[in-house]
Amino acid sequence: MIHSPTDPIAALATPAASSALAVIRVSGQGSLEILSRLVAPPRSLAVLSGHTIHRRRIRDGVEDVDDVMIAVYRAPKSYTGEDGAEIFCHGSIPVIQRILSLLRRAGFREAGPGEFTERAFLNGRMDLTRAEAVNEIVRARTDRARGLALRRLSGAVEERARGARDALVDIRASLEASIDYPDDVPVGPMDGESLVRAKTLIDGLLRGYCQGRVYQEGASVAIAGATNAGKSRLFNALLGQDRAIVSDVHGTTRDWLESPLSIDGIPVRLFDTAGIRPSNDPLEAEGMRRTEEVVTGADLVLYLVDGTRGLADEDRRVMDSWAGRTVLLAAWNKTDLGDCHPAPDGFLPLSAATGEGIPSLLARIGAAVLGSSPSDTTEPLICSDRQRDLLQRARAAIGRYEVARDGGVTPDLLAVDVAEALDALGEMTGEVTTDEILERMFSRFCVGK
Repeated sequence: MIHSPTDPIAALATPAASSALAVIRVSGQGSLEILSRLVAPPRSLAVLSGHTIHRRRIRDGVEDVDDVMIAVYRAPKSYTGEDGAEIFCHGSIPVIQRILSLLRRAGFREAGPGEFTERAFLNGRMDLTRAEAVNEIVRARTDRARGLALRRLSGAVEERARGARDALVDIRASLEASIDYPDDVPVGPMDGESLVRAKTLIDGLLRGYCQGRVYQEGASVAIAGATNAGKSRLFNALLGQDRAIVSDVHGTTRDWLESPLSIDGIPVRLFDTAGIRPSNDPLEAEGMRRTEEVVTGADLVLYLVDGTRGLADEDRRVMDSWAGRTVLLAAWNKTDLGDCHPAPDGFLPLSAATGEGIPSLLARIGAAVLGSSPSDTTEPLICSDRQRDLLQRARAAIGRYEVARDGGVTPDLLAVDVAEALDALGEMTGEVTTDEILERMFSRFCVGK
């Protein structure tokens, strides 16, 4: 079925679970009139001012379903740019289901994933970079990720993309003038400041991608090492809870454990793995095989050594075999014990039992996961693969333009590369887009958003 972008739509905007309150959103042409048929007293919601809230009863014929509050929004100053409302009802599953059923029977269709935000874009309420930021806020797993997404929602990415596009428009205008008046307008020096500005803005956004991606998507960190190196104790210490069994018996951990952790605003999946040692025990061997699987998929491996035993040949062999496959940090555990050897160069001394050295360890993990910092920390950190790909496309087109210009290529051919860069930036903000692009992007959103 082909749906109209102005159809009256409805969806639950809060989780489908029992709670104190639930929010049901409606939007679209005639949505307030349709909703008015379901409420008592039967005063039309369509005559009410926008950004007001009213107490009503939802009714199914003569039967009261729930006592609700309805926030009324009027076009064009609503979230979607259309007339709409939010129904604040009691969070009982039967209440939610009954109201949604009534709305469907009255003429609303169920909203698709991200359809409210898609309508906000189509009605000029936001560009595509802000629309993506809406979803990024919803999916943020740490306060730092939330803050970065909120900055993107405020328009920081859009501002830079449009700035780069404006600079390229100036270059295109100069090229067109050079085509029309070849004897009066030279090609060479006309693009200096505009070209520098476009490249600076694009490069600034690209530099922040890797860090932005880590803050949004997170990283996996595996604690590995020989048996009884203190991996499970360190795992518990980092989490601040007794999640893993700690024992002096070798080979206690037979499988990996996983738990979420926030390190300097980075959402981390922390793994405790089975200890590594020669063994004929098939269960222990299976645990070590699974350790290899976790290490292979980890963004960072923290290799722990028992400082009272020192660095064994097996430790060196394992670390050497992993060093080329993943980021590796080495830690020297049990510094609180009197028979602990001095930590070798490159090993971070710590005590999982007392917590000594753990703050330094967390800082090292955060720095290793983030990689090098952007030169300008005022730049917004993007985390969208779509935005990165389009920025790279624009930057490559600008590079081809520079090479062609310096090689004496005619202005009409130079304009082709500038047009490609403009199209890429226009697609990033949504000035240039297709239904396929929108469907692919908004399909990743929650229903109700």
